[in-house]
Amino acid sequence: MHRTGFAAAFVLAASVLGAQPQKPVFTPGALTAQQQFTLGIYKELVELNTSVTTGNVTLGAVAMAKRFREAGIPEGDIFVGGPRPDKHNVVARIRGKGGATAGKPLLLLAHLDVVEALKADWSPEFDPFKFTEKDGYYYARGTADDKAMASIFVANVFRMKQDGYVPDRDIIIALTADEESGPANGVDWLIKNHPELVDAALVINEGGGGVLRDGKPLFNGVQATEKVTTNLTLRATNRGGHSSVPRDDNAITELADALAKVGRYKFPIELNDVTRTFFARTAALETPEMGRAMKALVANPSDAAAVAVVTTDPRYNSMLRTTCVATGLTGGHATNALPQLAEANINCRLYPTASAPAVRDEFVKLIADTSVQVIIRSQRVAAPVAALTPDVLQPITRITRELFGDIPVIPTMSTGATDARFFRTLGVPAFGVSGLFSDPAVDARAHGRDERMAVKSYFEGQEFLYRLTKALSTNSVTP
Repeated sequence: MHRTGFAAAFVLAASVLGAQPQKPVFTPGALTAQQQFTLGIYKELVELNTSVTTGNVTLGAVAMAKRFREAGIPEGDIFVGGPRPDKHNVVARIRGKGGATAGKPLLLLAHLDVVEALKADWSPEFDPFKFTEKDGYYYARGTADDKAMASIFVANVFRMKQDGYVPDRDIIIALTADEESGPANGVDWLIKNHPELVDAALVINEGGGGVLRDGKPLFNGVQATEKVTTNLTLRATNRGGHSSVPRDDNAITELADALAKVGRYKFPIELNDVTRTFFARTAALETPEMGRAMKALVANPSDAAAVAVVTTDPRYNSMLRTTCVATGLTGGHATNALPQLAEANINCRLYPTASAPAVRDEFVKLIADTSVQVIIRSQRVAAPVAALTPDVLQPITRITRELFGDIPVIPTMSTGATDARFFRTLGVPAFGVSGLFSDPAVDARAHGRDERMAVKSYFEGQEFLYRLTKALSTNSVTP
């Protein structure tokens, strides 16, 4: 979409909607019966170890399939399967009224797998696979990424049944395996082996979410595009020898020199339609200094002074350029031998317009005059931007204002990767939007120590996704 079109869609949505916050959907210490039920699903799912390497994703798929049956979904509308016994997915279909105007289904997508976690790496009071509530937060691996959305989608099936809601179009819920870079990605497998199960007009997924500042909602982000994951290997080899006779040509030393150069390198600043709109709209919410810098940057991406200010925030810096960082290191084969091999993994998040060969060539020039090789280990294909049409944007904006007040809805480009890319590549609009709010300054713990989700945010997110699911499953929405 052209920049003017992208911006115009947001102006239109803002101009026709003016809802104010309604009665709070969450009261601390007083969960409703429906919220207590939702919490039980959340806890059950979180405490199943579905780690990519050491866990079993099928445990989660089977448990949620059982929940779907309990909600009244017929056996014929529930699928459990995958390429390996421990890598199963679950797909459930809620039948709509149908008819000539119903259109293709709405797909609600979340992943069941989580990143590895060791208890020794967490604070003593937490176990990554024991659901713990403390000081207004739920702690455990997956509480944020991505079992919050997965459990909400499942619980909302029961709520739809309880409310007697029958959608116009079918609703598909797909809870999948190996989104976290595992060997058996569930969405990829389903599209290739059972495309009829996930054939949809529109996909709602993770990747977006609300931003809190000082405990108050700042804006609700909608992911419309994402960076591309690529892994490179820096490899130094050597004939080795006895450590008692060292030489200048040392594999570990050469690798260390190359890593230092790569670590200091800054890729050029880039903007696309989504990030240009993001910074233009976020400028009004930021501190005066940051806001001025954002506006200047949008006007002129070569403005060095503006770049210097905006990139002081690591999140904003990652949205403005390709980034590469060392994430793994191996070397040597004995304590008393000169190393014959030393390697480092470089994880890159490429701007959608960049390519792995171009990054590799840049590193080759950067570490010239050494024997260190730069090897592409993996490369994902960039997906197109999903155009936020008014049919999708207006319900998101309306519900955001109903629940969180007069805050903007802003398109974002994820610095991390999601499974939305598989659908965007097929031309199916897929958006990251959740209504789950967090403060990036203190809650950015996914993949790390003491991952958590605010209790209030979880139940507000459930309400947001319930209303959005209903709004997007009517005949008035024709994406």
